[in-house]
Amino acid sequence: MSAVAIETLAPRRSLLRVGLRRFARRPVALSALVVLLALFLVGALAHVIVGSSGDEIDLLHVKNGPSLDHLFGTDNVGRDVLKRTVYGIRTSELVALSAAGIATVVGLVAGLLAGYFGGWLDAVIMRIADLVTAYPAVVFTLAAFVYFRPVWPHTLIIVFSSFMWATVARVVRADVVRLRETEYVEAARALGASNARILARHLLPNVGGTILVAATSLVGLVVLVDATVEFFGFGIPQAVAPSLGNLVADTVKFKFGLASNSDIAAVQFGWWTWFFPGLVLVVILVCVNLVGDALDEALNPSSR
Repeated sequence: MSAVAIETLAPRRSLLRVGLRRFARRPVALSALVVLLALFLVGALAHVIVGSSGDEIDLLHVKNGPSLDHLFGTDNVGRDVLKRTVYGIRTSELVALSAAGIATVVGLVAGLLAGYFGGWLDAVIMRIADLVTAYPAVVFTLAAFVYFRPVWPHTLIIVFSSFMWATVARVVRADVVRLRETEYVEAARALGASNARILARHLLPNVGGTILVAATSLVGLVVLVDATVEFFGFGIPQAVAPSLGNLVADTVKFKFGLASNSDIAAVQFGWWTWFFPGLVLVVILVCVNLVGDALDEALNPSSR
């Protein structure tokens, strides 16, 4: 490649690095990222931090409030809420990161091919994307779970990634359509670079910021949709694995444990059984949104 082409390309390849530096100068977003990573690390090391899976029953401490022995209290059968919350983070983290990762990779490949080659390939890929995004995410997920019972973590991953890739494909395609006509791409093509080389060396690095923002938003979307469908009684049941969504959802049936002493809600659950998992869920969603918004502002060239 000529020196002119290299000089033209070099600044563009540094856009992601410049954007990340701008992101690092945002203390609120950086703090949110630290909190988010800390929570995900806790979930990943659940077996080390809290030991057991949280299914052990302590008949001497049934439905006890927060205490030194059980910081988050115990549920209606004597299980430690802190342990179950930590393992709930692990399940929700596994589903969110796996589904977002698969959807990002599939959407990236589809968007690159559709945007670069155009024509019938672009039309086919975009029509498929239109088809899988024709229904709201919650409706699509609820409909899928009707046919996949019981729901396991890998079921959630497959369902979420099967339609969320379209979001990434759209934004990547839009960037590639704009970039494929730029001078440095035309110069690479004129110098005999193959389509694969142009895609991998010239286009892919320049859509890195778009991919990062899209992947971050997908993590939050998966967590939110997962919690929503579990609120309606679908998703992963606690018998399979505790998740932040089903830890909160089960107490909804009993008015969050806030009823009078004569109500079955007061007998079955206490407020702490849903409050702490719900608090962690809210913190994750807020942190993901803060990080995603900051990344979008830092990596979007139009924001400069």
